[in-house]
Amino acid sequence: TAAGHRATTAAGHRTTTAAGHRATTSGRGRAAAGGAARPTAAAAAIVTDIVVCGLGPAGRALAHRCLASGMSVIAVDPAPSRQWTATYAAWADELPGWLDPAVTAATVARPVAWGARRHELDRAYVVLDTKRLQDSLDLTGAEIVAERAVRLDRHGVTLASGRTLTAERVIDARGIARSPARAEQTAYGVLVDETAAAGMEPLFMDWRADNGAHPAAPRSFLYAVPLGGGTMLLEETCLAGRPALDTGELRTRLRHRLRARGIALGGDEPVERVRFPVEGGRPGQRAFGAAGGFTHPATGYSVAAALAAADAAAAGENLWPPSARAVRALRAAGLRALLALPPADLPAFFDAFFDLPAPLQRAYLSGRTDLAGTVAAMGALFASLPAGSRFRIAAATSGIPVRSRGRGGSAIME
Repeated sequence: TAAGHRATTAAGHRTTTAAGHRATTSGRGRAAAGGAARPTAAAAAIVTDIVVCGLGPAGRALAHRCLASGMSVIAVDPAPSRQWTATYAAWADELPGWLDPAVTAATVARPVAWGARRHELDRAYVVLDTKRLQDSLDLTGAEIVAERAVRLDRHGVTLASGRTLTAERVIDARGIARSPARAEQTAYGVLVDETAAAGMEPLFMDWRADNGAHPAAPRSFLYAVPLGGGTMLLEETCLAGRPALDTGELRTRLRHRLRARGIALGGDEPVERVRFPVEGGRPGQRAFGAAGGFTHPATGYSVAAALAAADAAAAGENLWPPSARAVRALRAAGLRALLALPPADLPAFFDAFFDLPAPLQRAYLSGRTDLAGTVAAMGALFASLPAGSRFRIAAATSGIPVRSRGRGGSAIME
């Protein structure tokens, strides 16, 4: 609040701002008070079950499920009431049973993917209503601290104001910081009326070369999904790059592609810009969501995995058994393979992937702990590729530096 004191929100949780000093939880005792110095043993008696730092989709889902299980929760975020604006989507079979069905804005029963050929995927895909998703992850009963966490350890959080909070567990759900060393995904999209989309079918990814890019330039694909309410998102996406294509280039490509398909834009359409790392995070029990290594490096997806794992994380279960760590390593190898392929090879690569049986596709895209399925999918894909692609992938995944014949960092193994 303006005076920096405690305010009760409409949802029923209390919010403490940077000027406040003591945060009282919702009936389970007090968080530690004071400045930067560590509290005394008496003052630091831990009575709060968990502090969750970061209230994006992963952190908010974890805090919500902790509250649902009866835990006392402090949630820390510098802007806890900020409305999410990104588009979130998932495979329907990834979502947990506890999630309110009303958060689904649209369902695509059989989405389509294009490499050089058309593939109809036998797996339902859902686009989420971002506002409903955020609202459904209710935090009533949590202590909301509107500050920035600057130091986290096993039982404590130091805030930018110097305050400290203590709890039985501290979880970092603040996402991944950008870095030139990390591959990123970028996208530029417009929201259009479905009638203006000229009957375009929903597209999970479309790698066809009608976006005006030079044949040797890093590739991008079209993502086209309904958002509900008669609106469709048309988005040009750089799957992964180090560096990734900038959104200005993606805007140019999207407009060229849509013109080529007879879709006219008025110039006043709402715009979505996307840029986030697909590498990074720290697997373990003290981080969750993208911060905890949940981002699939070869797809960029993480929200559905976080939603699915929220109950297990709330219960303190081990989210990273050996199988999950091995899958993470294999997925990282998959990213290196994508970065190593010449741009012209990518459509054939994705044709081969979408020719795989649906269970193998599912294992690679969603099986965070499915080591056998991931190995089987990657092995089958590798065997189906041309010899030249197999050589480059083998070199990239073994760490041998091989430079692409194409131009641009998103097609070079670094």
